[in-house]
This record gives sequence, C-alpha cells and structure tokens, in this order.
Amino acid sequence: MLTKEKKTSIISAHKRSAEDTGSAEVQVALLSERINQLSHHLGEFKKDQSSRAGLMKLVGQRKRFLAYVKKEDVQRYEQLIQKLGLRK
Repeated sequence: MLTKEKKTSIISAHKRSAEDTGSAEVQVALLSERINQLSHHLGEFKKDQSSRAGLMKLVGQRKRFLAYVKKEDVQRYEQLIQKLGLRK
C-alpha cells in the first residue's frame, strides 16, 4: 500500500505541470511503485494467488498506459521508461 507521503513524492517527481495529478506519466509511475511492492510481497509469499492476480491486472493496466503514451508522443515515452527504468 502506498502511503500518502510516498504517493505525493511520486506525483511531484513525474507531473507535467504544477497542478497535474492524473497524467499518464504520473499514473504509470504510481502503478510501477505498486507493482514493485507486490513483486516483493510475492517473493516472500509465493502461494498468494489473489495478490498474483492483482499484480497481473496492474501490469496490464501499466502496459495500456505506456502504449497510449507511446502512441501520443514517442519522445515522452522514451523519457518515461528511462526515468522509471522499465526497459533494459
């Protein structure tokens, strides 16, 4: 679960304008943080199938957001994946 302080810091690091809280970049960053947390949880609790299903749902949602950003502006997409370290 993301704490309010952690969520605020992620939003401030990825926002596009002063009042931006819901752009695709912000949402991808928030999803990435939740995916990382769930991945660590599943490393400890390997048989937690409900969390695994939730993880797959979040990964699909992030994939759709990334596809949208890539379709709109390839340069923004490349900057985002570089900043988040998603593609190796």
